Amino acid sequence: MLSRFAAVVCRSHRRLFLLSTAGIQTMQTAVVRCVPGEPKLTISFCLDGSHKHMLRDQDEPVGKVLTRIGHNLTKNQGKKKKKKQRDEEPSDAAQPVSEVTLLFGEETVEESVLNSEAWRDGAVLCVGAVRYTVLRNTPTFTTAELPRSLMAGFPVCPKLQLEFGNLEDCEFTWFKETSFVPSNEDIGCRLRLSCLPKDRTRNGLVKELQSESAIEAGPGTCTFDTRHLFTQQQTQWPELRVVSYNILADAYAQTELSKMVLYPYCAPYALELDYRINLIRKELSGYNADLICLQEVDKGVFEDSLTPAMDAFGFDGVFRMKEKQHEGLATFYRRSRFRFLSSHDVVLSEALGSDPLHVDLLQKLSSKPDLKEKILQRSTSLQVSIFQDLLQPERSLCVANTHLYFHPTGGNVRLVQMGVALTHLDHVISSVSPGAALVFCGDFNSTPHSGVFELLTHSSITQSHSDWLSSGPDHHCPMDLASPFPPLLSACGTPPYTNYVGGFKGCLDYIYIQPDHMEVAQVIPLPSHEEVTTYEALPSVSHPSDHISLVCDLLWSSQNKQ
Repeated sequence: MLSRFAAVVCRSHRRLFLLSTAGIQTMQTAVVRCVPGEPKLTISFCLDGSHKHMLRDQDEPVGKVLTRIGHNLTKNQGKKKKKKQRDEEPSDAAQPVSEVTLLFGEETVEESVLNSEAWRDGAVLCVGAVRYTVLRNTPTFTTAELPRSLMAGFPVCPKLQLEFGNLEDCEFTWFKETSFVPSNEDIGCRLRLSCLPKDRTRNGLVKELQSESAIEAGPGTCTFDTRHLFTQQQTQWPELRVVSYNILADAYAQTELSKMVLYPYCAPYALELDYRINLIRKELSGYNADLICLQEVDKGVFEDSLTPAMDAFGFDGVFRMKEKQHEGLATFYRRSRFRFLSSHDVVLSEALGSDPLHVDLLQKLSSKPDLKEKILQRSTSLQVSIFQDLLQPERSLCVANTHLYFHPTGGNVRLVQMGVALTHLDHVISSVSPGAALVFCGDFNSTPHSGVFELLTHSSITQSHSDWLSSGPDHHCPMDLASPFPPLLSACGTPPYTNYVGGFKGCLDYIYIQPDHMEVAQVIPLPSHEEVTTYEALPSVSHPSDHISLVCDLLWSSQNKQ
């Protein structure tokens, strides 16, 4: 027997989750999808125990459809009769066609009326003695799916897409089996969800979902649990909370290299996406952030797993796929805090090769054609988003998100990439949103001793820096680089490491800010070394990535206004 819950467990601007077993009465219905501009319409209903889905021309007379329905019913009835009377001689006499009519306001719709006009909302389809209420373009879930992996203590966020309605108007009823955030008492149970699609005036047909698997036990203490104690509340003006996190793309976690060489210490099930995404969703939701910049985000993960979850937590997001890759960059922002104004993403190699802004840098590389070609082949992207602070509309942010070239000997490549990125950011701010504060997040694959770190924090780097020789003498192309920005500040400092795997540990991830625009109010402590190494290294059963997220609270400077 299903248990009843009365509490509202999650309510956001976009979703309403209700725990209740209050049923919704159903009636015989015929659902019609008829969209202007499309040549066909569909008519779906249950006829004599069989589901019918008819595809018809919108400009066809309705009489032809009604005749077809009558013939189908007669044919079905004839088959049933023959099945029961197999020993009797079959009759050659034609079966009478069942009477089928379409009514609107108790008046019969003329058979010559076109389908597009005849199938109106509220009409009644009469098939013999059975009456169907016609629902035209009723709110309908085109996608409604539950996650495959469910764990106690981790939020469950279905993937939902709605046509002819609004998600904020819909009702979602969780049956126990379980609740929205399963507890240990629910281990072994399956989850059922009743979805009622709605707009402001109409209800659609209920969609019932059931989980494929039962709820499993969670991993126990996770590396982010203690960190969540510092982020239990959302920030208040003038503060805002920023997260930067390389979440480890599934495309990389499932390779033989990852399983056998990079992460041999990690339990195989803990590398599976279904397992890791539970940890990622819970970790991100517990930070109560305002801005979240993610790297190594698989396109499918963004669309199917992160977007539904972040939407339920009050976030919208934008995604930038890396060229020739299966993963990219994602930036999520809290809807109640920021308004998304515009996007100015670039592929750094394409910008270098074609944008006049970088002609001088490209010319300097021409002396080393092999290095130039190597840089131009990279798919590294820079995601750039402009936001308006809704609490102080006169203030805006330029949020940059990137994942620089990964190779250990690629310091010179990363320097050139950063030179392109900084010039592009300066151009975007000056031409699109003058005075906007820059927040630059990402996996820079650069330690605090690197040329990239020096360029960002000192505004310049000389041709004598060792990174120009990182790829060997054949690729040595020394040059002086200058940043168009005053020295930036690493908001989370330089922790001992933000990436910890079996063969390497180091600080590669940063959140850079402009000190004259923002100050650091709080840095959320990283997990202790004991927590990180409980299962030897990262990722592990208690941590979903080989990187550690950076989380900090920033404070708008009282001096800076646009």
